[in-house]
Amino acid sequence: MTSESASTPGIDGDYEALISTTDVELLKRAWRNEKAAPEILHFESALIQRIRGQIQLMEETVEEFSGSGIDPLSVSLYQMDLDRTQYLLRSYLRIRLQKIEKYIFHISNNSEVQSRLSGQEKGFARRCTEDMERHLEESVLSKLPDNYRDILKQSIISEENDMVPEPHLDTFVVCKSRRFLGPFQLDGSDELLEMKPDDLCIIHYKSIRERVQEGEIDLV
Repeated sequence: MTSESASTPGIDGDYEALISTTDVELLKRAWRNEKAAPEILHFESALIQRIRGQIQLMEETVEEFSGSGIDPLSVSLYQMDLDRTQYLLRSYLRIRLQKIEKYIFHISNNSEVQSRLSGQEKGFARRCTEDMERHLEESVLSKLPDNYRDILKQSIISEENDMVPEPHLDTFVVCKSRRFLGPFQLDGSDELLEMKPDDLCIIHYKSIRERVQEGEIDLV
């Protein structure tokens, strides 16, 4: 919240509490992590619920101020806060839906990944899976020999689901630690890594995957 908008007369205590930068910064952090991570992360359920409540209150406040003779500059500052928060929320949700569409069969066959989704996202994933299966069956699979009609495998002799795209966890990411970490062992390596707060590091995502999920490391 900018100092100009914070000093505007007529703001009640509830509004000030709800639009504190804390939740906006948390949403920005969740958005950055989701955008940079190659896989879908856990849905920030409690945070998103609070943000939606803030947006509703901000919309009501902007509407009230617009019709009560408040300085137009002050109203525009409130509107900027509202627009910024709405953009972050929509972008966060959109990125997650894009990942669900991209890795739909990987997600539908992995209960651990499904547990990271919200209720609405699970419904979206279920509909996407059904639509994709129906489309592939009608347009491709029905025209192939019986041995090659599996959606998940190249043929019936395949032991794994080799037709299912999965996130590339070997992807390099830029990250920083929220606090001092280390030394800790990198996944799949004997190398030890020590991280200081806000030091930037370029590393394979899979090496810090668990620490990202636990909130110890942020992606940039």
